[in-house]
Amino acid sequence: MSETTTATPPVARTTTGTPLVAEPVAGRRRLLRPVLEMLAAMVAGMLLLDPLWAVAADRLGRPDLLARPDVGMLVMALDMAIGMTVWMWHRGHPWSGVGEMVAAMVLPLPLLAVPWWAGLIDADVLTLGAHLLMVPATVVVVWHRRGEHVHAGAPTPAAGPLLRLLRHRWPTLLALLVTVDMVFAPVVPNPWFVLVLPAGYLVIGAYRRRLGDRRMLAVQVAGMLAWVGLAAAAATAAEPLATWLVAAGWLAHSAWDVVHHRLNRVVPRGYAEWCAVFDTGVGIAVLLAL
Repeated sequence: MSETTTATPPVARTTTGTPLVAEPVAGRRRLLRPVLEMLAAMVAGMLLLDPLWAVAADRLGRPDLLARPDVGMLVMALDMAIGMTVWMWHRGHPWSGVGEMVAAMVLPLPLLAVPWWAGLIDADVLTLGAHLLMVPATVVVVWHRRGEHVHAGAPTPAAGPLLRLLRHRWPTLLALLVTVDMVFAPVVPNPWFVLVLPAGYLVIGAYRRRLGDRRMLAVQVAGMLAWVGLAAAAATAAEPLATWLVAAGWLAHSAWDVVHHRLNRVVPRGYAEWCAVFDTGVGIAVLLAL
């Protein structure tokens, strides 16, 4: 009997011999990264700009204005649109594409705000409906202009100033992102929370095996004991001295972070940079609460 064989079509390969991914699949994968980048920019816009709206409402004597569902949704849409616009401008998108994305995020709101003003729908329908319309609208715009988001085979563009800033100062930017809300809405944390900072140095230093030097270990333990004493003093002191001591603890640890960042000792420099900015932000927020 003759054995029947089935011809297998050749698999397309690159010049290095690796199989090529089907073009539609590869296109979708390449499209995922810019979409995630824009989502991150939208979230950053909300986190950075939302406190500014709160301050503006307070200055106008209308702190309750942002509690309105229509105003709250408009502020959220504008925050996301601004963050996304900055990122798309940095990525070199044409302004027509940027305008379409902004329209996709903002226009669903008046479509639902009008019936809400007329009393035809409630606030929950307004909020949920705006979200449900915003997502497919932005997806449609991205897919319509996918050629601007996907640059198959294009050379990697030279790093611009914004990209260099993100690459080299991302710990600072991340810390600012986390603490900006504290500055505009200052609170005084529990005095004992400051102990997380020196304890973190001991844990990270031990994990990285950077405490083998007895002198360095002694310095870290002494620092821990100093902050324990400061926290105990703040927990038992009367106001406003207690708040001053809490602020002093956080700001003193920011100086501790700067020293370790310069010496590149105990903790990674990125962590020391993040911690220095974070501690400074918390310390300033505590002072503003006085």
